[in-house]
Amino acid sequence: MKIVFAYDISCDKRRSKIHKALKNHGNWMQYSVFECELEEKEYLKLEDKLNEIIKEGEGDKIISYFLCSNCESKTKKIGDYKVIEKDGIIL
Repeated sequence: MKIVFAYDISCDKRRSKIHKALKNHGNWMQYSVFECELEEKEYLKLEDKLNEIIKEGEGDKIISYFLCSNCESKTKKIGDYKVIEKDGIIL
């Protein structure tokens, strides 16, 4: 299943950990946005990992958008769109 993750993490160290965890499972599309293709079991493991990293009460937020195949086919990307890389990651 295609899942889009968007996050807002207040602490640089935790934000870097979230970025690294998501980078290992998908494509960095925009700052704080990843697209991942995951099986349900993979998603649940990743969700557990992300929950271990964030801190409640400090404004950390992660949202997951699950795209069905019909919704995914209707997704549009406008502009110079490619996977971002920085320091060894595609820009």
